[in-house]
Amino acid sequence: MASTVGQFAPRVLLVDDDAAVRAIMNQGLERKGFEVVDAASVTEALRRIATESFDVLITDLHMPDPGDGFTVVSAMRHSQPGVLTLLVSGYPDVRSAMADILLQADVIIAKPFGIGQLTKLVTEKMLNRNPTKRLEKERVGVILQRCVTGIVEKWLLRAKQSSELNCLLLSDEERTGHLPKLVEDIALRLSHSSASANDSDAIFSDAAVAHGELRYLQGYTPSMLVHESRILQVTTFGMLQSNLNILDFSLLLPDVMTIADEVDAQLTQSMESYMKLMQRSIGA
Repeated sequence: MASTVGQFAPRVLLVDDDAAVRAIMNQGLERKGFEVVDAASVTEALRRIATESFDVLITDLHMPDPGDGFTVVSAMRHSQPGVLTLLVSGYPDVRSAMADILLQADVIIAKPFGIGQLTKLVTEKMLNRNPTKRLEKERVGVILQRCVTGIVEKWLLRAKQSSELNCLLLSDEERTGHLPKLVEDIALRLSHSSASANDSDAIFSDAAVAHGELRYLQGYTPSMLVHESRILQVTTFGMLQSNLNILDFSLLLPDVMTIADEVDAQLTQSMESYMKLMQRSIGA
């Protein structure tokens, strides 16, 4: 049957641990032209949210597994903020007892309710919402490549707040050094990485070698090199956190592991070039 909402079939994520309830709601929504994807648990719902796009979320509040409807609504709000969210509860007083959750959910529905009432409500809400453009998902490496400047700026801010690193008076340009190229090298490795990547995939980085030599000449200590490398890793992960709404979660875990390994490999190369230059200076 054709959709009653605009010219497309809205995708609905239906979350309920009761199979009979899911079947009834699924059938009613599909009769009205909605494309329904159902999930029987919070865990399954979170996986769907991370890997698929939706227009509507309908989730039960109380489920037996770890997490609940609040968890699902919060995840959807964070990952896909344009989605219409409906929270279903078996408690009649949920509207007054938990009114603050409306900051997360668009609508709270108290059980029991008719499927006709539900589909009418969803249709009306969809028609009255401003259309939102679905964002294309991006791999971690693409996000890092696009956000090099932002990562460097946030890294610099953190570095300036570090008493250990601020013992040296350096300009912003001197402080960031080869950092942009180091971030680009991380993105480059991610572009060649896969779920089967291993530690031996670490790339040789001219920038890391030059960075170690520069830091020696600037008066850095080895512990300062380690500290700024840690800041780079934290800042990189922070940039991914701020891009969750467009992040492709399909290979997130191996990509994060690759970032950690590449930052560590860069630190190793920087430290080696640092020590070599120090030894040459001592022997001169």
